[in-house]
Amino acid sequence: MSRAWIAAIAGLALIALQGLSMAAGAPAAPAPKATTQGPKLTNDDCAKCHAKAPADIAANGAKHKTAVGCQDCHNGHPPTVKKIIPLCSQCHDGKPHYKLAGCNGCHSNPHTPLIIKMGRNITDPCLTCHTQQIAKLREHKSKHTALACSFCHDTHGKIPECVQCHKPHSKDMTQADCKKCHQAHMPTVVTYSNQTPSKDCAACHKAAFDLLQKSAFKHKNLSCVACHQAKHKMIPQCQSCHGTPHPAGMLSKFPKCGYCHSIAHDLNIFKSQPAPAGSPAAGAKKPAKK
Repeated sequence: MSRAWIAAIAGLALIALQGLSMAAGAPAAPAPKATTQGPKLTNDDCAKCHAKAPADIAANGAKHKTAVGCQDCHNGHPPTVKKIIPLCSQCHDGKPHYKLAGCNGCHSNPHTPLIIKMGRNITDPCLTCHTQQIAKLREHKSKHTALACSFCHDTHGKIPECVQCHKPHSKDMTQADCKKCHQAHMPTVVTYSNQTPSKDCAACHKAAFDLLQKSAFKHKNLSCVACHQAKHKMIPQCQSCHGTPHPAGMLSKFPKCGYCHSIAHDLNIFKSQPAPAGSPAAGAKKPAKK
């Protein structure tokens, strides 16, 4: 073999040895990482261990039932995640009520958020939502104004019966009868419809009602609200129905109907009040005894 061939073979061998050396020193390709994230859990998976919370939500969850799932609030699970109870403000924001501290004071179970039980002396938290009611109470002062909201509404959404505190006007009076005339947040502003039966008025105004029932005049056939229209203690003018029944000269001397006709519930003629001073009736002398 010639020297040229020997040199060529030796060069190729040297190149091969260098390639093997480089391959031995190169880092190995990284192995694929094993995933640590398990399959995504469903609400049904949570219920396998946590039976009460899903049952509460199913019964009275409100939007916690329809708008969110377990993991929308509870992001993770121990021991991987330790703090799994979220703040209410995580979702509830943008209204004055949501800025109140101590949500659990009224919303004791977040899985039944609208079942709210309160103490007997709570008002301020209520005012962040129920603004119309407090406006009525403050504008129309009554004994109700001095009460805390929760004195009557000790459970959220509860509307108590009036007779729970107030003696009914009559034995057969119901809550529906109370609401015909009284609004709870402005109880002294008494209004009523033109269909209100006179017996409802008689429960308080018995003397006037009894006089009217004994009367022989047409007023007896009218309902109370035919004269006392729309607003409590409204006393109509006789002329609103009767016009001007007497000559102007007579009315100038007897300007008040009651001088002759007593009161509307008892139309006794010339009995109730003395004639005004200076009137012919006042100046008339009694006939001399024979």
